[in-house]
Amino acid sequence: MQLFDALTNSASRGVLHEWTGDEFTHTPWRDVVKDAHKMATELRRLGVTPGARVATILTNTPDTVRGLLAVWLAGGAVASLPLPTRGQSSEEYTGQLTALAARLDPSLVVADEWLTPLVPEKLSRHIPVRSWAALHGSGSGRFEASPPGPDDVAFIQYSSGSTSTPKGCALTTRSIETQMEIILHLTGGRPGADTFASWLPLSHDMGMFGALLYPWAYDFDLVLSTPERFGMAPRSWFRDMSEYGATITTATSTAVYLAARAQGRADLPKPLQLRSAVVGAERIGWDVLVAAAEKFRQYGLAETAFQPAYGMAEATLAITAKPWAQKARSLAFDGAALLDGSVVEVAPDQPGAAILVSNGPALPGIEVAAGPAGTVEEIRVNSPSLAQGYYGDPERTAARFRDGWFRTGDFGFVHDDELFVMGRADDMLSVGGRKVYASEIEAAIDSLPAVRKGCAALIDAGSGTNRFVLILEPKGVPKDFAPIADEAAELALKKAGLPLTECLFVRRGVLPKTPSGKLQRFRCRALLAEDRLDPMARVAYA
Repeated sequence: MQLFDALTNSASRGVLHEWTGDEFTHTPWRDVVKDAHKMATELRRLGVTPGARVATILTNTPDTVRGLLAVWLAGGAVASLPLPTRGQSSEEYTGQLTALAARLDPSLVVADEWLTPLVPEKLSRHIPVRSWAALHGSGSGRFEASPPGPDDVAFIQYSSGSTSTPKGCALTTRSIETQMEIILHLTGGRPGADTFASWLPLSHDMGMFGALLYPWAYDFDLVLSTPERFGMAPRSWFRDMSEYGATITTATSTAVYLAARAQGRADLPKPLQLRSAVVGAERIGWDVLVAAAEKFRQYGLAETAFQPAYGMAEATLAITAKPWAQKARSLAFDGAALLDGSVVEVAPDQPGAAILVSNGPALPGIEVAAGPAGTVEEIRVNSPSLAQGYYGDPERTAARFRDGWFRTGDFGFVHDDELFVMGRADDMLSVGGRKVYASEIEAAIDSLPAVRKGCAALIDAGSGTNRFVLILEPKGVPKDFAPIADEAAELALKKAGLPLTECLFVRRGVLPKTPSGKLQRFRCRALLAEDRLDPMARVAYA
């Protein structure tokens, strides 16, 4: 496919349904393109020419959607800077923007009006800063568009920094085009005939490539909500899909859990038409998929709808996935053997069994490797959608991109040609010489009734001296914190032989997370070390 030809197709018939705060507006894609042309004219006036880099802070507003295409029509490369993350101070965020801009050297910074004050004065003195709304200006319509060429960098996707300082994945037009074809295969997409529903942030790779550019390029109808609306009303996601007859969607495992829980006894207005619900971006809970499938079965949810997948920004997005017409599956493995680096399949009811969800086989044109058969090693990826590297960061590029392969930093294994993911290198703890994945323990603690889903962080705070601290966000304000801590400590000991040193209970919203909901473990560690968590309660064990 030709990306920019597809996005600007004057014969398109699809409609963009955009949430504007209290209702959806309905705009044909061809009218979205007309608005983008007007904004591109203004960008040219501001000096954006082919090869320029435009630093953006992307939200889910109508102006952002149009402005994205406008930058490309003017010839610029879009650099998607991270949004402020949960628990991040304004000083930390402005410092982050300053550091990223130093490497990027943009010709312009664009964001929603409410975000422009967060751009540091040090930057705004030297680089023009505009709101998306201001780009409507006096643009007089069409002009000679000159979007990035096939091998030009078209998009720089800055990670939200779940494990370190954000890195900018430099993606060419060709990489993005190839990814669009991969996602079409993944979801069984029908150009011009599907309806996609999403609330994912456009600052995230799943939101940008999987939930905006993919439906736009293939002329689907798109129901675009916002992460803020989902956060306030998780039930709105499945309600939107019911109302608009969505056939494709994507989100995280945590989002699936929240939507199913929020649905309660409420009804959906119409039967679900959902064919493909791609689930990724974090560890996928088998119990979450089973419970959600049971909850929405009465509304017509197909048993094959949920598609566990694995991907990352360095590969543009998708790497492996369950085929859309097959059922998702999980397998049981010997938990102790996995921690020792060996893969031994066992019965699900065997003591110490670890239940892992299959992330499916490699998608077309992609190779995945994780050491010899039967072993757990770092996952490596070779894909036609790989980034060129990290923009302006040759040191980290050389460390991760080698000979056409990308070292993911995730550990897992390939079993029956399907990928199973254990966790990130950053998740790995050393307990008495054994390797333990923090995410395994956190997933178990997440199941406790008194703990908010996705709000448990296990940190080694002793720099190798085995001082293990569990940071929790409880549901409400418990009268007695000790029983919750004791239950969590017992789980950690039973699951991995890990003795907790201390359990800290913090208020809702304190644990730092990315916009897609991933824990920022390195920031958890820093906040703990700097005594900035302000816990509601502490329960010590040693």
